Parts: sequence; C-alpha cells; structure tokens
Amino acid sequence: MPASRKPRRSRGEVEQLPSGSYRVRVYAGIDPLSKKRHYLTETVPAGPGAATAAEKVRTRFLNEVDERRAPRTKATVSELLERYLDVLEIEDTTRNGYEQMVRLYIGPLLGAIPVGRMDGEVLDTFYSQLRRCRRRCSRRRGQVDHRVVGDHECNGRCRPHVCRPLGASYLRQMHSLLNGAFARAVKWRWLGVNPVEQADAPSQPPPDPHPTAEQAARIVEEAFKDPDWGMLVWTAMTTGARRGELCALRLDRHDVAGGVLDIRTSIAQINTRLWEKDTKTHQRRRIVLDDQTAALLAAYRAEAVRTAKVVGVDLRDADYLFSALPDHSEHLKPDTVTQRYSRMCARLGYDMHIHQLRHYSATELIAAGVDIRTVAGRLGHSGGGTTTLRVYSAWVAEADQRAAKSLTGRLQLPSSIAAPPDAPLLRPRSEPAGPYEQIANDLEGAIRLGALAPGDRLPTLKLIAERYDVSVGTAHRALTLLAERGFAELGGRGRPSTALLGA
Repeated sequence: MPASRKPRRSRGEVEQLPSGSYRVRVYAGIDPLSKKRHYLTETVPAGPGAATAAEKVRTRFLNEVDERRAPRTKATVSELLERYLDVLEIEDTTRNGYEQMVRLYIGPLLGAIPVGRMDGEVLDTFYSQLRRCRRRCSRRRGQVDHRVVGDHECNGRCRPHVCRPLGASYLRQMHSLLNGAFARAVKWRWLGVNPVEQADAPSQPPPDPHPTAEQAARIVEEAFKDPDWGMLVWTAMTTGARRGELCALRLDRHDVAGGVLDIRTSIAQINTRLWEKDTKTHQRRRIVLDDQTAALLAAYRAEAVRTAKVVGVDLRDADYLFSALPDHSEHLKPDTVTQRYSRMCARLGYDMHIHQLRHYSATELIAAGVDIRTVAGRLGHSGGGTTTLRVYSAWVAEADQRAAKSLTGRLQLPSSIAAPPDAPLLRPRSEPAGPYEQIANDLEGAIRLGALAPGDRLPTLKLIAERYDVSVGTAHRALTLLAERGFAELGGRGRPSTALLGA
C-alpha cells in the first residue's frame, strides 16, 4: 500500500487579527536593496465577507508573483530615482536639471511612495496638480507667498499667491525621467510592469513662433544700442545657434572670407561653475552665413581688433568672438546672456527668453522654403529633422499661402466659373518676378472667382501700396500688368480702374 503523501503546504498566509481584520502575507523574493526577504502584505477590514476577500487577495498576490508582476522591493520612488541617476550616463547640466526636478517637484509629492504602489492614477493626479500650480497650493483664498520659511515679519516681498502652472515641455521632461527610471526598475526586476506606461504623457506644447517678425525687428533695434551685444543677438537670430555655442565661438572658428561659423563646442554653466564641452548632440557643424550677417561680423571683428590695439594687445586665434573684455580672452557666461536678453525683452514689454531665437530661426527658414534636413543641420538636431518639425516649426502665413498655391496650381477650374472663350487663358504661372506681379496675380484671382465682378472698382493705388507695403509706382505697374492680361481697364485722371473679365 503506497505511503500517504503529506498535504501540500499552502503558499502565503492569511492571519486573523484581534480586531477581526485579516492580514494577507505572501513571499515575493529577496529585496535587491536590503537583501532581506520581501513580502506582499495587505490588510482586509473586518466584516461578514472578510475571510473570503482575504483569500481573494492571497490568490491575487500569488498570481502576481507567478507572473512576475509583483514588486520585489519596498524601495520608494526617491530611492529608485537616486539609484537611477547614479547609473545614468548624462551630461552634468542634464543631471543638474534632473536633480532639481526631483528636489522641487517629484520628491515632495511622490518620493515617499513605494515603487510597487505607483500607478497611472497617482501620476495623472500628480501632473494635474502641477498643471494647475507649481506650488501645489490648497486653493484657499488669501494665500500668501512668503519670502522665507518660518516666523518672520511680512513686508513687500511677501505677496498674494498667484497660481503659476508648470509648462507642458517641463512636464514632458519629468514624465520622461520617471518613465526611464521605472523602465530600469523593470530591467532590474524590482517591478514586473512599468506603471508610468499606464499614465497619459503630458501633451506636447504647441510650436512657439515668438518672436514675430515685428518683434524681432524691435529686439534687434534695442540690442544694437550696444553694438557688441547687438551682434551676439543678431548672430543668434540668424544662425539659430544655442547660447552656449555662441559663448564658445573662437576667432579661428569664424571664416571671414568664406562667411562660415564652425560650431564645435559649447560653454556649460551650473551656478558659478563654468566649463567647455561638446555640443548638445556631440556634432560639429558649419553654418553658412547670409551676406548681411557675414558683413556685420566682419565689421565687428575689425572693430574688435582696433579696440584691442588701443589697450596695447593683439587678438589671437584662440580668443573668443564674443567677450566682455577688450582682449577677448574670456568667454561670456551663458546665464548672463540669458538674463540680459530677458531684461531687454521686458523693457520692450515682451516675456521672452533667448532660446526662442532658435524657434524664430527655424520658423523663418522653413517659411522661406528651406528643406527640413538643412534646417535641422543648421540647428544641430539629430534624427533627420524630426525634432525640428515637432518642436521648432511654427505655422507661418506665407508658408501656408505657398502650400495653397501649390495645390490650386495642379487643379483645373470647373466650367461653371471658368473664363469665357474670349478671355485670356488660365495658364499656370511661375513664381512672381516681383511684388507687382504678385499683386496682379492676386487681383486676377479675385476677379476669376467672383470676389470682384466686372465693372467693380479696383482698390486705389494708395490702398494697394499700403496693403502690400510697396510704392505707388509698384502698385501702378501691377494694375498695368492686370490690364495687359485683359482683366482690368485703367482709369484716366480722376477715374478709378475697373475690373473686367475678358478684353
């Protein structure tokens, strides 16, 4: 007769507490941090169905352990981020930004939560709070932002609280940091699944087209009140170079004859610490300058040479292109450049930062029809232009109009609005030879589509000149061309021009 088998030992335990509650405890492996045995635990409140509910919790825990979805550590989010940043290979400036992000926002709200208890709901709530107010205020009226923590006598520096949300771009960086940390936790087998993937990533901020062309003109005019400062702002605006790259430019990296800037390195700054490093994408790039910028930089260098000789020194190739010293032996500080630019814009009534000049440069190049790979190369973006399109390109009216014309140029007008046989043929036109031809094309299109009916008065020369920002002579030349095409009759002295459809 076969020997009887011992009953199989049940995995996990359910213990009833004196209060009537049940405590469920299941072994989940060795904690990789503490090297101690790690258990999944949960307490089920007392009640009629408490025993059944506790057994369901035990079954759930066992399934999570078997499927390797259960957390194997009691480590907190702060401990995970600290370990993650220790092994992450990033530049010092990026690391400093991440550490500041953890110190100011992630740590106070999420730091004490065990990594095994993180889920999509917690993260969505976290992002929601920061989108409302970066200080996570309690929404009570009459709150005050005090200048210091602790007992003090309030003065003008203690001001009524105003909610300031965190920007979408910063929230996306925070989401990326958390996603990377929890993905590494899965790789280390601290967790079975990445809870960050259960949360919605903060939305991508819309492209920022500032400054506009009008604002850029005012900024340049204000900057050139100090020629040295104006040259730096102008160069940033026309090349799209980063502030650190401009600070690191040396004289031998500016080809005066060829009109080219050689971007090799960048100046980095964390508080008072300054050092020279590779560019952000570790790429060396050569930026060709337009004729006007090349001429301005050549004149700027010539003036720098004269100024240096006044103080009895000669500029060397290794000296910096932009410097606050007459001998150009020291580079500018990136934070100083940022602060000066922001203060200058504030005087003009703009809330702007110098990085937006990269947005401006990219937007203007794309609007001018430059292909996206060339724009990405000038800005120093990797990925073949993906970043350039997603982040830096903004909607521009001129580019949109050009796109519309490229569509209609391939279509044939329906017979219901086509010109009669005796009217000039509707022919595909090449790019306008000048402003006058563009004006004539616009008026012809308005006549063909019925916006201007035969016999209607055309805009006056003065109105056309103002609308298109041209001289009255150019406006007259446009109407003359329109008349030669058979779409207008020019008025004599004191008589307005009228629209026709056919000669």
